[in-house]
Amino acid sequence: MTQNEYIALGLNGEEALKIIMKGSIEALENNKVGVVSVVFATTNKELAQQKIEKLVSTSDSKDYYMVYSVPLDTDLTTLEHYPSIAIRKEEFS
Repeated sequence: MTQNEYIALGLNGEEALKIIMKGSIEALENNKVGVVSVVFATTNKELAQQKIEKLVSTSDSKDYYMVYSVPLDTDLTTLEHYPSIAIRKEEFS
């Protein structure tokens, strides 16, 4: 699947809360670190779609964004897949 297909799954998920996450590689002193951040949360699907489109279109090409549809009042670690972004070692070069 492509990033756009994954984003569509998140936007169209049945859970009300939409979380937008950002993955990036950042310089920290003389090292690079992988950073995963929650950058936006809403229960408004249209607002989430507008925000993800803006973030993707104006971001650094090395930034990666994803949308998740998550349930409220739930320990997300108990789900089969919960909001996360993997950053591979190769991406640090």
